[in-house]
Amino acid sequence: MTTLEGTPNPEAPNPQPPIVQKLRIRYTKRGRLRFTSHRDFARAFERAVRRAGIPIGHSSGFTPHPKISYANASPTGAASEAEYLEIGMTRPCDALEVRDALDSALPVGLDVVDCVVARPGALADRLEASEWVIRLPGVGLEHADSAVRAFLDCDEVLIERMMKRGLRTLDCRAAVLRLSASSATTDSGPCAILTMVVRHETPSVRPDDVLAGLRSSGGLELEQTPIATRLAQGPLEPENGTVGDPLAFDRDAS
Repeated sequence: MTTLEGTPNPEAPNPQPPIVQKLRIRYTKRGRLRFTSHRDFARAFERAVRRAGIPIGHSSGFTPHPKISYANASPTGAASEAEYLEIGMTRPCDALEVRDALDSALPVGLDVVDCVVARPGALADRLEASEWVIRLPGVGLEHADSAVRAFLDCDEVLIERMMKRGLRTLDCRAAVLRLSASSATTDSGPCAILTMVVRHETPSVRPDDVLAGLRSSGGLELEQTPIATRLAQGPLEPENGTVGDPLAFDRDAS
């Protein structure tokens, strides 16, 4: 049996079984679970792996860690239908069975919705952009659309964001490939809905950054807390600027 790249060094302290299969997983953060931080989710997922009895690999050394690689996690407070991670397995498993076992072991709202056997190529390289929808309770369509048009008319929209190394200035306009406004009818009043495709850059441009840019460039006024949901992330489709499925290549190669 051959092993995959990333197999623990057998000469290291406390050597672990080799990695013979990698699985790529798509999961969600829904409802109140959108407030789960990345660190909290990582702890919940590791517990789910143990409860489900998944034969996940571990690093060698005195403090072995499970072979889990997370890719471009969404900000705390944002919901998502398209979060991704990769796990290394010590024996081959059926991807659908792993999906169902992990989904049953996680709380409702953190749902495993897809699992495929990984093929060559880095998953992170396929995550080129995200599609987001942002609900703006209390904001009318006319006001939101005016702010969107002003934002799109700008060549550059600079905003400031506090990072680990201090305050940094970002151009949030350059990363936005598509942005439009629509509306929905709710019992509590008007609700504008922003739909946008944002290219992944370093540092990343988040939904809050785009809202800050809409405030500074288009005068957007928010009456209530906005709710952002990532609908998709993956490769950019150049012909129409949409976001594709990053796991399609893995499925097509099987």
